[in-house]
Amino acid sequence: MTSLEATIARWDGEAVVTRRDAEAQAWIFMALHDSTLGPAAGGTRMRAYPDAAAALEDAMRLAEGMTEKWAILGLPYGGGKTVIAPDRPLTGAAREAFLLRYGRLLETLHGGFQTGEDLGTTPADMGVVARASKYVHGIGADGATLDPGPFTARGVLRSIEAALEANGDGALRGRSVLVQGVGDVGAPLARLLAEAGARVLVCDLDEARGGALADEIGADRVPVDAALAAPCDVFAPCAIGAVLNRETIPRLACRAVCGSANNQLERPEDADLLHQRGILYAPDYIANSGGAIAFALMARKAPAEEIERRIEGIGAVLDQDFAEAAREGRSPLSIARRRVERMLGREEAA
Repeated sequence: MTSLEATIARWDGEAVVTRRDAEAQAWIFMALHDSTLGPAAGGTRMRAYPDAAAALEDAMRLAEGMTEKWAILGLPYGGGKTVIAPDRPLTGAAREAFLLRYGRLLETLHGGFQTGEDLGTTPADMGVVARASKYVHGIGADGATLDPGPFTARGVLRSIEAALEANGDGALRGRSVLVQGVGDVGAPLARLLAEAGARVLVCDLDEARGGALADEIGADRVPVDAALAAPCDVFAPCAIGAVLNRETIPRLACRAVCGSANNQLERPEDADLLHQRGILYAPDYIANSGGAIAFALMARKAPAEEIERRIEGIGAVLDQDFAEAAREGRSPLSIARRRVERMLGREEAA
């Protein structure tokens, strides 16, 4: 059995659509996890991976996270994700041609998977895909592409307030928040935090980008290798996933973890390690749901007021999650997963 076969064989999802694009020398993996509530929907991610099996596994984990996100939000979609793993960077005309081919592949599913921007892709990329498929979220009525980052950042801000409230006081003024990764979500989040009077610390692999944002909003810079151990009220991971694990959790010097990155935990059990340390963890698929809410409701022609109300409501979802977790002495992730199981009509998790 090959590594790809073995990866698929141990997955509990519904289907994997796979293509090796010879011209671009890139793998495409569409992981469709669960369609109980509706057609699969999730972003399209593009990045380098050690091998094809690692890219496929990431697609599967991300798709499962989308199932949980849609379920806990009560929106009629199922979990899905595309991961594109090119052997070399795709730019210019080659990138455009590849994205059109990806769009044609997406169209063949007839809405069984709907997508939007994710890590490594841009609104402009989605505009290209939308030229070949109508199943792309985030395209305005005028055909312009929309950026989900600010919507996601707004939801993370509300989630941070909920985490602070659970720890005694939801006021942001004077609280320290370390934003790890100041890209499409991290940068607008850092600006919102600064506007609210928080003390913002920023960290980014791109030192020039991090430094420019720090100068713009008056934030403190933190070196990459010092971010996890930096004292702060809230650690907000907004870059890649799996940053919280058995090695890194003991180093944390924060009271809460609440960010936009997908799959922040390397293993589900890592939520219990955070709980044991007294660090409040906001389940990532709730905290980072602002962009998904916005694009899903836009696709259903919802008015702007409803979109804003639902994004603001992310804080209330977490308020309930944190309160139940405190009453039962469990991690917030375990409470969220129980709610997901109920929404999907499955037996409650033990």
